Order: sequence, then C-alpha cells, then structure tokens
Amino acid sequence: MMTARSILVAIIVHSVATAADNWPQFRGPDASAVATNSKVPIEFGPKKNLKWKTPLSLGHSSPCIWGDRIFLTGLDQGKLETICLDRVSGRIIWRQPAPVEKVEPAHRIGSPAAPTPTTDGERVYVSFGSFGLLAYNFDGKEQWRHPIPAPIVEFGTSSSPVLAGDRLILASDQDMGSFILAVDKRTGKKLWSTPRPEFRRGFATPFIWKHDGVEEIVLPGSLKLVSYDAADGKERWSIRGMARVANASPTAGDGLLFAVSWNIGGDSGDRLKMPARAEFFAEHDKNKDQKLSLAEYPGGPFKDRFTQTDVNKDGFVTMTEYESMSDQFVKAENCIMAIRPGGKGDITDSHVVWKHNRSLPYVSSPLFLNGRVYTVRSGGMATCYEAKTGTVVYRDERLGVLGDYYASAIVGGGKIFLASQKGTVIVYQASSAPEVLAMNDLGEQVMATPAVVANTLFIRTEKHLMAFGE
Repeated sequence: MMTARSILVAIIVHSVATAADNWPQFRGPDASAVATNSKVPIEFGPKKNLKWKTPLSLGHSSPCIWGDRIFLTGLDQGKLETICLDRVSGRIIWRQPAPVEKVEPAHRIGSPAAPTPTTDGERVYVSFGSFGLLAYNFDGKEQWRHPIPAPIVEFGTSSSPVLAGDRLILASDQDMGSFILAVDKRTGKKLWSTPRPEFRRGFATPFIWKHDGVEEIVLPGSLKLVSYDAADGKERWSIRGMARVANASPTAGDGLLFAVSWNIGGDSGDRLKMPARAEFFAEHDKNKDQKLSLAEYPGGPFKDRFTQTDVNKDGFVTMTEYESMSDQFVKAENCIMAIRPGGKGDITDSHVVWKHNRSLPYVSSPLFLNGRVYTVRSGGMATCYEAKTGTVVYRDERLGVLGDYYASAIVGGGKIFLASQKGTVIVYQASSAPEVLAMNDLGEQVMATPAVVANTLFIRTEKHLMAFGE
C-alpha cells in the first residue's frame, strides 16, 4: 500500500514530467518550434530507429502532445474526427467524430483536417472549418462546442487555435467576413470577436508574443501584420507591406518579432497588374450587366484567380470586387521583417528593425535559434539571418532535396529538422552554413510539422504517425 508521502512524491514527479514532456500546440512550447534538452536520432526511417508506426486517417494537423497523450485530427471516409493516441506505444486510445453536417471544400493538396489541436493539460481544443471549435477532456468526453459558420473560401481552413491564458484564440480570414475570436477555454463562450473586414483569405496561425509583461496576439493577413490585445481583442498596432495571402506564422527571439509573407505577384520583378476596370469590363462584359461570369473572363493569370476575385462566391465578379483585387496586387509586398515591441497604431515607419524582400518561404514558418532566423523556401533553398541586424549569414543554399516544403522547421538536440512534401526529412546543423547531417526518406508524403517530446521525434505522414528514437 502506498503511504501518503509516497503518493505525494508520485504526484510531484508526475507534475514535473507533465510540465516538461509536452508539445502543446502547433510548433510546440510557446510556438517556438524548439525542443530543449532533447536527444533525438538524426538518422531514422521505416527500418531505422522506428519505435512505432500507427495507421491514421487522412489529415494535415500536427501532433499535439501532453504527458502520455497525443492528439490529432483526421478525415475518415468523409467523417471528421479527433484522435487520441498513447505516446509510448502509439495505440489509439479514443476517436471522436465531429458533429459536421457538410465537410468544407479544401485545396487539391489541402485537407479539412488541417488545424492542429492545442491543449492546456486538462482539455484538448480542436478546430474544424466545417464546424467550429470543440473541447474534450483527456478521456475523450466532449466538454463544450462552439459552432462557427464555414468560411467563405474554396481552399479550406488551416489556421490552428492557440491559447492565451484562459482564452482560446481562433483566426478566420476568408474572402468575406474575416474575424479573430476569443472564447473562454473552460466553457467555450465568446469573450470577444474582432472583425477584419479589409482582410481576405489567410491561413496563418496567430502567434502569442510575450514580452515586457505583455501578451499580444500577432496575426499576418492580406497586406498587413496586426497585433491585438489578448484581453479585449482591440488592435494594438499594424504594419503595412505584406503579401496578398498569409500562410506562415510569426516567431520571436532576442526581443524581436519575425514575420514572413510570400505569394505570387508580390515580388518586384514578378508583379501582376490587372487592366483598368473600365477597359476590362468594356471589352469582356458581353451582356453589359456590369458583372463578369467565368465564361466571360479571358484566359491567363487573372482567370486562374476568378474564384478569389469573386468575393461572395455567387459566380460573378462585380466591378467592386474587381477593383478590390486589383488594389491587392498593387499593394502586395513579399518580405521577411523584424519588429521591435512597444508600438501603437501604424508602426510601419517606426518599429521595423530590418526587412528583406527575396528568398522567402511560401508556407513554412520562420525559425529562431541562438540569435539567428532560419527559413527554407520551395526547392529546398535555405537562408539564415542574424536576428538583431538582419545581416544575411547565407542565402538560398541548397539542402539537396527539391520540391515544395509545407511543414515548418523544428529543433531537436540543437539541430534543425525539416520535412519536404515528398517525405524526406533533412537534418542540418544550425551554423554559418547549412551543413546537412542526414536525409531520411520516410516513403510517404509529409505536410504536417513534426514534434519532439522526451527524446522522441513524432512525424505525421500521409497515412501514418511515426515515432523515432534511439
């Protein structure tokens, strides 16, 4: 029989382990993507250093880990679900279907199960664009639900929920009706909701920037980066000069915030300029009803963006919608920037410490580690900056694996782990040159960002969740 003293010791030991051994959200503790004091193998694969491999339903959400539990979402035979696995064995403990009547559309390489769950150690919180927010306890019992209308965008939802104290934060940038929302994490009741009417579709996860005793929510979007007060959702500051569509999430270090944004048409030598509205409609509005159908649109890059220009998705582009998209192309700017804290209002000209406009990632978020900022763009091209000055340490260095990169880089054991879409995980040294230490082919596509807990690397592939460790 356990004595009162032994029970107390067991509780303390469990509490310490629980606090240390977790990866509670997209990109881990504080969304830093860094696992401290971890020792994970740099060489691994289906036949090397594999601890377990569990088949999963389809999805792009990343592992959310607390203690001995792993949480993910998936799409199984047209049904969205939340999945809980045992961290040690990989055994599925429970699955809970989401109360979804109709699954939202998604990009051809996207997924309706893309947002990563988050947890505070008591509940796990999940988001589906097809339903809204749900909370479960660790035994899989639903605690509350907060329905939200499906977003008006044909590419689906990707932004993950995040916790700011007792508030659960969710961003929903769409072609019409964008907003950022906070609900009480205990009850799911709305605390505040801030409209973002000038913002179009966006897929970035909000970043909780903690500094100087302040906790603010930073969210990149169409043409601007904005900070909100976590307490009431009021705008604190904004910065002009971002891309049309935001995918990557910010990060922070050395007292600075780092944000990156890239999209087609935002580079100085590759800008798309839409024809003047009057001329365009005069030439192509055949029935003179002051709106254009898809059939009336001429071929080329603008027809490819018909659904983006058609804000309300009624099958027609009005003159107002056309002018709005044209304005987006004019003002869009691809960049990576560093911002110092303490600003209010428009701080574009006062708080940007440094900025670069080339060699930018599309989806993969930037990584801060030991005074430097690391990024990787499509084609496996790595770039590194000195965090405080923006001095380029190296630029567009090839890592040796071509193709696209949708997962964000993470750090384990002081080394950078980066998964390509093709399923090759590159491990390279965080130094003055991207010294590649290993290339690990998992044999399956990877879209989700890996996680590291207790000397184990967890990677979600197209069909499995894999755990690697020595």
